[in-house]
Amino acid sequence: MTATEGSGTTEGYVRACALADLEPDVPLRVELGGVPVSVVRTEGDVFAVNDICSHANVSLSEGEVEDCQIECWLHGSSFDLRTGKPSGLPATRPIPVYPVKIEGDGPDAAVLVSVTQES
Repeated sequence: MTATEGSGTTEGYVRACALADLEPDVPLRVELGGVPVSVVRTEGDVFAVNDICSHANVSLSEGEVEDCQIECWLHGSSFDLRTGKPSGLPATRPIPVYPVKIEGDGPDAAVLVSVTQES
Protein backbone atom coordinates (compact mmCIF):
# COMPACT_ATOMS: atom_id res chain seq x y z
CA MET A 1 0.00 0.00 0.00
CA THR A 2 1.11 3.58 -0.34
CA ALA A 3 3.01 5.41 2.33
CA THR A 4 1.16 7.39 4.96
CA GLU A 5 2.69 10.52 6.46
CA GLY A 6 2.83 10.95 10.23
CA SER A 7 3.42 8.47 12.96
CA GLY A 8 -0.06 7.44 14.11
CA THR A 9 0.09 3.91 15.45
CA THR A 10 3.15 1.93 14.50
CA GLU A 11 2.13 -1.33 16.17
CA GLY A 12 3.07 -4.22 13.90
CA TYR A 13 5.36 -2.01 11.80
CA VAL A 14 9.13 -2.43 11.62
CA ARG A 15 11.77 -0.14 10.19
CA ALA A 16 12.71 -1.25 6.69
CA CYS A 17 15.13 1.56 5.79
CA ALA A 18 15.59 5.31 5.72
CA LEU A 19 13.74 7.25 3.05
CA ALA A 20 17.14 8.41 1.75
CA ASP A 21 18.09 4.76 1.11
CA LEU A 22 15.47 4.56 -1.64
CA GLU A 23 16.52 5.71 -5.10
CA PRO A 24 13.53 6.50 -7.35
CA ASP A 25 12.39 3.44 -9.31
CA VAL A 26 15.11 1.19 -7.83
CA PRO A 27 13.78 -1.67 -5.65
CA LEU A 28 15.51 -2.29 -2.32
CA ARG A 29 15.38 -5.82 -0.89
CA VAL A 30 15.06 -6.06 2.88
CA GLU A 31 14.32 -8.97 5.20
CA LEU A 32 11.65 -8.19 7.80
CA GLY A 33 10.85 -10.89 10.33
CA GLY A 34 12.06 -13.54 7.91
CA VAL A 35 9.93 -12.15 5.06
CA PRO A 36 11.71 -10.96 1.90
CA VAL A 37 10.31 -7.54 0.98
CA SER A 38 10.96 -5.24 -1.94
CA VAL A 39 10.59 -1.56 -0.98
CA VAL A 40 10.15 0.85 -3.87
CA ARG A 41 9.96 4.63 -4.12
CA THR A 42 8.14 5.59 -7.30
CA GLU A 43 5.67 8.18 -8.53
CA GLY A 44 6.18 10.17 -5.32
CA ASP A 45 5.19 7.34 -3.00
CA VAL A 46 6.69 4.32 -1.24
CA PHE A 47 5.42 0.77 -1.71
CA ALA A 48 6.30 -2.60 -0.17
CA VAL A 49 5.59 -5.96 -1.78
CA ASN A 50 6.75 -9.50 -1.20
CA ASP A 51 10.07 -9.84 -3.01
CA ILE A 52 9.38 -13.29 -4.47
CA CYS A 53 7.67 -13.64 -7.86
CA SER A 54 4.47 -15.70 -7.63
CA HIS A 55 5.42 -17.55 -10.82
CA ALA A 56 8.97 -18.57 -9.93
CA ASN A 57 11.19 -18.36 -6.86
CA VAL A 58 12.92 -15.21 -8.15
CA SER A 59 13.73 -11.95 -6.36
CA LEU A 60 11.63 -9.12 -7.77
CA SER A 61 14.02 -6.51 -6.40
CA GLU A 62 16.43 -7.51 -9.17
CA GLY A 63 13.88 -6.37 -11.76
CA GLU A 64 12.93 -2.95 -13.08
CA VAL A 65 10.23 -0.52 -11.96
CA GLU A 66 8.12 1.49 -14.39
CA ASP A 67 4.58 2.92 -14.28
CA CYS A 68 4.06 1.68 -10.69
CA GLN A 69 4.88 -1.89 -11.80
CA ILE A 70 7.75 -4.13 -10.75
CA GLU A 71 8.96 -6.58 -13.38
CA CYS A 72 10.36 -10.04 -12.76
CA TRP A 73 13.71 -10.11 -14.53
CA LEU A 74 13.50 -13.83 -15.35
CA HIS A 75 10.21 -14.25 -17.23
CA GLY A 76 8.99 -10.66 -17.62
CA SER A 77 5.83 -10.76 -15.52
CA SER A 78 4.99 -7.40 -13.99
CA PHE A 79 3.12 -6.76 -10.75
CA ASP A 80 1.21 -3.63 -9.71
CA LEU A 81 2.94 -2.15 -6.65
CA ARG A 82 -0.42 -0.89 -5.33
CA THR A 83 -2.38 -4.15 -5.60
CA GLY A 84 0.15 -6.94 -6.22
CA LYS A 85 -1.85 -8.12 -9.23
CA PRO A 86 0.11 -9.45 -12.20
CA SER A 87 -0.37 -7.58 -15.46
CA GLY A 88 0.65 -10.39 -17.76
CA LEU A 89 1.72 -13.98 -18.14
CA PRO A 90 3.35 -16.16 -17.10
CA ALA A 91 2.38 -15.03 -13.57
CA THR A 92 -1.31 -15.49 -12.75
CA ARG A 93 -1.28 -15.08 -8.94
CA PRO A 94 -0.82 -11.74 -7.14
CA ILE A 95 2.03 -11.05 -4.74
CA PRO A 96 1.41 -9.79 -1.19
CA VAL A 97 1.38 -6.00 -0.72
CA TYR A 98 2.28 -4.60 2.70
CA PRO A 99 1.21 -1.34 4.37
CA VAL A 100 3.87 1.37 4.60
CA LYS A 101 4.21 4.34 6.96
CA ILE A 102 6.74 7.14 6.86
CA GLU A 103 7.86 8.36 10.29
CA GLY A 104 9.77 11.63 10.52
CA ASP A 105 10.70 14.25 7.96
CA GLY A 106 13.22 14.63 5.21
CA PRO A 107 15.75 12.05 4.03
CA ASP A 108 16.24 10.70 7.56
CA ALA A 109 12.58 9.72 7.78
CA ALA A 110 12.06 6.03 8.57
CA VAL A 111 10.18 3.76 6.20
CA LEU A 112 8.09 1.40 8.32
CA VAL A 113 6.46 -1.73 6.88
CA SER A 114 4.00 -4.17 8.41
CA VAL A 115 4.54 -7.72 7.14
CA THR A 116 1.94 -9.06 9.58
CA GLN A 117 -0.89 -7.57 7.55
CA GLU A 118 -1.51 -7.39 3.83
CA SER A 119 -3.33 -4.63 1.99
